[in-house]
Amino acid sequence: MESAVYQEALRHLSAGHGRFVEEIIRLTEIPAPFFGEEERGRAYLEMLREAGLEDCEMDAEGNVMGLRRGLGNGSLIVVAAHLDTVFPAGTDLTVRREGTRLYAPGVGDDTRSLAMNLAFLRAMDAAGVRTRHDILFVGNVGEEGLGDLRGVRFLFTKGRYAGRIAAFISVEGPMGMGTIVSGATGSLRYRVTFRGPGGHSFMDFGIVSPSFALAETMAGLSRIEVPAEPRTTFSASVIGGGTSVNSIPNEVWVEVDLRSDSAEELSRIDRDFRAVVQRALEAENAARSTAKGAVTVELKKIGDRPAGAIDRNSELVAHATAVAKALGFSPKVVASSTDASIPISLGIPGIAVSAGAGAGAHTLEEWVDVEPAQTLHDMQLALATLLQTAGMEV
Repeated sequence: MESAVYQEALRHLSAGHGRFVEEIIRLTEIPAPFFGEEERGRAYLEMLREAGLEDCEMDAEGNVMGLRRGLGNGSLIVVAAHLDTVFPAGTDLTVRREGTRLYAPGVGDDTRSLAMNLAFLRAMDAAGVRTRHDILFVGNVGEEGLGDLRGVRFLFTKGRYAGRIAAFISVEGPMGMGTIVSGATGSLRYRVTFRGPGGHSFMDFGIVSPSFALAETMAGLSRIEVPAEPRTTFSASVIGGGTSVNSIPNEVWVEVDLRSDSAEELSRIDRDFRAVVQRALEAENAARSTAKGAVTVELKKIGDRPAGAIDRNSELVAHATAVAKALGFSPKVVASSTDASIPISLGIPGIAVSAGAGAGAHTLEEWVDVEPAQTLHDMQLALATLLQTAGMEV
């Protein structure tokens, strides 16, 4: 970080601040709900081409990427940011600027990081940065919600670079500067659908009801015991079904989220939850009449994110920790559910780091701060970690 070439890269980063902000705004205002990232992806792909990367492409899953070649004697390092946001089509994405803050849905998670990686690339080229390893710049799909990490999963298992990636750095939304995600919080997500004969709430009173089985399932879930460490959680998150207030429903459903930093604990609460569902089903069919048919249940998995961790003493974590300390941050190594979860689960070094200051992620009042001096300071957490990992010549 004290080398002349790194300082020259910082000078170009500072000089390009205005363009960086313009690109945050441009990308933020292009809709990119998960499973609907194509328009933003095509725009970002063109920006990667304009920045001079080689082999630019959109893969079969919708990820966009381009290669910055190293000196030819190293491996492949990926630096990525996700294209998708949590906001559905039709959301007003107009960026509002108040002082040094930009307000808009998705501006921090993770659109600023897309623009930041472009700024890194231009600064590296302008400063003549040379690295031992090739660097693949990626804008990936499917990080949010039911996207289920599908973009990075494809990159590592089916994409053209599968088997060649030596390390992975995800530049993420605001997580607290100095936070380094080196653990993968696993999750299992289900849609549980109970079905029955249905009927009139008065005339058919006494027959089985899917809604009571659903209620028993949620009550049983609430009583599952989980440890404080490793952190393990559950949630009954979205509920639907029924036709009218005076009808016994013939179908109701709930979506459930189970999470843990431990693969073993996640497996245990998965078994416990499945047992809860089965007991609720059996209890309802035993409690009321099945003369018109019994209640049935469908347990459909709608999300599966792996749990795991890389060694906190690994070279990649050591690089990020050293950079954080050099910038005056207090490094905090944690587990979370990020795109880094996929390489971690495959035994490949992977981390996620924050792009800078902001708050309100996943809300309509999401914001980031783009004050020039602080932004230049904070963005070095990702930049210096990338350059050290890629083997920058000094």
